Amino acid sequence: MEGWASSEKSEDRTQFQRDYDRIIFSSPFRRMQNKTQVFPLPEHIFVHNRLTHSLEVASVGRSLGNLFSEKLVNKFPANPFIPEIGTIVSTACLAHDLGNPPFGHSGEAAISNFFMKGAGQEFQTQLTEGEWKDFTHFDGNANAFRILTHQFNGKRPGGFALTYSTLAGIVKYPHESVFAKKPKFGFFQSEKEDYKKIATELEIASQPDNLKSFVRHPLVYLVEAADDICYQIMDLEDAFKLGILSFEQTKELYLGFYDFELDRKNIKNIEATLMRVSDKNEQISYLRAVVIGKLIYESIRIFEENQDNILKGVFSGSLIASLQKKQADAMNRVKEISYSQIYNHRSVVEIEIAGYKIIGTLLEEFVGAVMNPDPKDKYSKKILSLLPRQYKIESDSAYLKIQSVVDFVSGMTDIFALDLYRKINGISLPGVV
Repeated sequence: MEGWASSEKSEDRTQFQRDYDRIIFSSPFRRMQNKTQVFPLPEHIFVHNRLTHSLEVASVGRSLGNLFSEKLVNKFPANPFIPEIGTIVSTACLAHDLGNPPFGHSGEAAISNFFMKGAGQEFQTQLTEGEWKDFTHFDGNANAFRILTHQFNGKRPGGFALTYSTLAGIVKYPHESVFAKKPKFGFFQSEKEDYKKIATELEIASQPDNLKSFVRHPLVYLVEAADDICYQIMDLEDAFKLGILSFEQTKELYLGFYDFELDRKNIKNIEATLMRVSDKNEQISYLRAVVIGKLIYESIRIFEENQDNILKGVFSGSLIASLQKKQADAMNRVKEISYSQIYNHRSVVEIEIAGYKIIGTLLEEFVGAVMNPDPKDKYSKKILSLLPRQYKIESDSAYLKIQSVVDFVSGMTDIFALDLYRKINGISLPGVV
């Protein structure tokens, strides 16, 4: 356990509790309430947005961390870090989606597409391989790490000034973009030295076959499990509320996580509760809750069984990918239905298409202005005047100039991005309905 963290007190809060509070009260966290999770943000039927998703992931993460802590406390009674594991995991869960752009999961792809296939292609020759891949494989996880650690113009040094354990807990892919085996990585070129400092302090080992890549911090597995559980299971409930999935279909998917032979007692209790509740929405909510509870305990069982390999950094895959056959089959069925009926639903596809158009246009306008600052070009000058002060930099680096625009666009809410897109294109005017 050495090297994981320290637990010094800051007034009446531990450093880890302070981390949690700083995330909760931050502007980037609040902005997530107007960022799409999967479904468009409707007026009448509540579905999850990035904020509510993050809060639920944090709740599940706290349960996972506390359960793991309870199993360790007797082994390490004098270690002050152990009781804080629940707080650390919960905080990392709160922060894990801070770097995601507007318009759901297509937001990352829209940014990447602008540089791979759009107007951003012209800047490749001005960037190193790593810098170019940061943009062509844009990753919200790496962007979250940047938001939490980078000193934006006029802001405090060290970003959110969080503990190293919390920061390491959100980095699911601890390598830079040039070493990504798939388009997922943990930190941009601009923050790779920051992560190296964290890895050194927390004694996070390098990968045996690549000394510039690192093994995961052990708590990443709990953060990832919390996200996987909520992402897959909550989307079913939203799809039911929106009428995409029927009641019977949703119920069947949830009950698929139970073995009717081995889980007779649990099934009997579930059926008894469903008999007492007549409201269909409440029944689905209850089923969702019991499935999440089951997956929490399954995840902890898997973590405990593989604890030595996880602590050594040699465990591969995720906790959810190691479920027993019954739960694994149920999860695969959920994924199959999600991709065929939920993520390809017309409403989801429409907002993704809109996201491509809106994000691509905003990047084209602002990147073009920062990369070609012609003092005689009044239009570009006015575009640049819309860039908030915290994103304005004085640098000759093409990478940093482009990155300042990506910071701005990726931090937008759906509503703000759409409004700015309309105004730039003359579709709407301030004060004119």
